[in-house]
Amino acid sequence: MQILQPPGWAPPKGYSNGIAANGRFIFVAGQVGTDAQMQLVGPGFVEQAGQALRNIVAVLKQGGAGPEHLVRLTWYVTDMRAYLTSLKELGRVYREVIGNHFPVMALVGVTALVFADAKVEIEATAVLPLP
Repeated sequence: MQILQPPGWAPPKGYSNGIAANGRFIFVAGQVGTDAQMQLVGPGFVEQAGQALRNIVAVLKQGGAGPEHLVRLTWYVTDMRAYLTSLKELGRVYREVIGNHFPVMALVGVTALVFADAKVEIEATAVLPLP
């Protein structure tokens, strides 16, 4: 995996501008903050985001991958203000679950998600190196 950082660009905070990778792709469907029984873990943005990230890690594990293999995350949030005001706490939770690996990311504000009380949904792509 190679991080792509154009010369002269300020380094991004919390994500990468680009990644080049060869290998076996794993695509993870959008994950919300639900437990194994599909119940939301709570009403808070950060707790839901943390659970969504843990769900992503669980799916990756089933494919023989880990957070270090992530190349892309797309975040869909219903409340941009909640996201922006929780960046410090969200960063702490992100590092607890994903570590210090920052794939390319996009953040999209949406009006609603399939789960009525869900505040965030995250989809992911990972690449496992070929043997």
